[in-house]
Amino acid sequence: MTQTDSMALAQFVRAKKAFSVSADASLSHVLTILPADAAWLASVPDEQAVALQGVLTRRRMRAQDMLRKPVCTVSAEGVLTVWIRFDATLATYERLAGLRAAVQRLLEEAPERIALNVHGDATTRELAVADAAYVLWINGARLPEQKTSAAQPGLKKVTVYGELPRTRLERLRAIAAANVLCRSLTVLPPNRLAPAQLRREVATLAGRHGWQFEEYDLKKLRKLGAGAFVAVAQGSQDNDAAIVRLGWQHPQPRLRVALVGKGICFDTGGHNLKPARHMHGMHEDMNGAAVALGILHAVSALDLPIALDVWLAIARNDVSPQAYRQNDIVTALNGTTIEIVHTDAEGRMALADALTLAARERPDVLADFATLTGSMVSALGNRYSGVLGNHVELLRHARSAGETSGERVCVFPMDEDYDTALESKVADVKQCTLEGDADHILAACFLARFVDGLPWLHMDLSACNCKDGLGAVGSDVTGFGVAWGVQWLEQLLDEPALPRRDKRARA
Repeated sequence: MTQTDSMALAQFVRAKKAFSVSADASLSHVLTILPADAAWLASVPDEQAVALQGVLTRRRMRAQDMLRKPVCTVSAEGVLTVWIRFDATLATYERLAGLRAAVQRLLEEAPERIALNVHGDATTRELAVADAAYVLWINGARLPEQKTSAAQPGLKKVTVYGELPRTRLERLRAIAAANVLCRSLTVLPPNRLAPAQLRREVATLAGRHGWQFEEYDLKKLRKLGAGAFVAVAQGSQDNDAAIVRLGWQHPQPRLRVALVGKGICFDTGGHNLKPARHMHGMHEDMNGAAVALGILHAVSALDLPIALDVWLAIARNDVSPQAYRQNDIVTALNGTTIEIVHTDAEGRMALADALTLAARERPDVLADFATLTGSMVSALGNRYSGVLGNHVELLRHARSAGETSGERVCVFPMDEDYDTALESKVADVKQCTLEGDADHILAACFLARFVDGLPWLHMDLSACNCKDGLGAVGSDVTGFGVAWGVQWLEQLLDEPALPRRDKRARA
């Protein structure tokens, strides 16, 4: 396991001269962002305008198509320039997706330096530079690879021709670094990131950043009575599962928050074995833990006025004679007895006891992140993630944070009558149903039993992996939830004190 916290992000420098390829012979890759207004062509030098118009004609493109589709030209000196028009009035997701398409054309050639040439009024230029910086940071960093060939260098420097919005860039740099950390962990294969290895990596990060670190290993969890988590973990012969607690606190916190992340390092489905096409990629089932860890990384880097605890439920769902079975009845940490219906519904089991531990500390707000249900993917596909919760204001901010961050979410209902599907004749609650109808809602109803009435939000990360990328991110593994989480917490900081309890919210 290497470099998850030291993935190099490009340095941004401000040029002191006007942009000119001829004046800087070292330039080989240029991203030029043009305004969306009717006078956009006036920003293009005459000799380049001819080439640009020629490309538009050849590709049968209209000028307005450049708002979403980048155009490439190559100068006589061999300089690759990617052109895109920038509309500051578009939704964040659309702006970032358009810039990502432009940036990817440049990054295909693995340049170490890119020049960023931005036109338009001052307000538009500042937003364009910030968006472009974020997209370049996220996509210019190299994720871990297992290829024997030499790794391509990452992007080292971006030269900006114009003013830099320093404060905004500092925030985006922290979020980009946290996203890269999340993706760097998520892409690691299961033999390189077993629970023991993930625990060591988390411990290393905690030491590096001064976070509090505590582990609840299986011996301790059995003694505490955390039967839901232990039921999942007992199938692994390595006995390396644990619930890990990380803590960071601002000197003057205005909000106490607990985040819980599902960290299943590989999910076979247990005795209810997944078919091959659904088991492939299950090393990414720890993505919820990686998202929670990424949010902690960004919050501490930005020094937000928050006291933040992060609880990572780290285990594997293996097949073995010791693995839990259908019709088992286990007792969770809070005393709830659970009838096991399907061993592939292990995520909600692991989260149940982690949520109980988190709730015992009485935070103001509690949230969990998990690649939890296939039914959420069926409901939304891979371009949105779903959120549910028990507090109307948390859900309102969740939707707003999705719009602002460019990581879009859909709010689902969780009315009390859904609970009838989880009624058990032999225990306090069923883990799930065999029918699987609305399982993303039933899973949230199950989890709600373990938050002790605290204001709580659940994110089912259906957008954790999207073929060819999503929004600002060009890799299949998206790191979705990190930028959203930071934005959501920043909005909650401006919210009046949240009531301690609330009836289950309705979408």
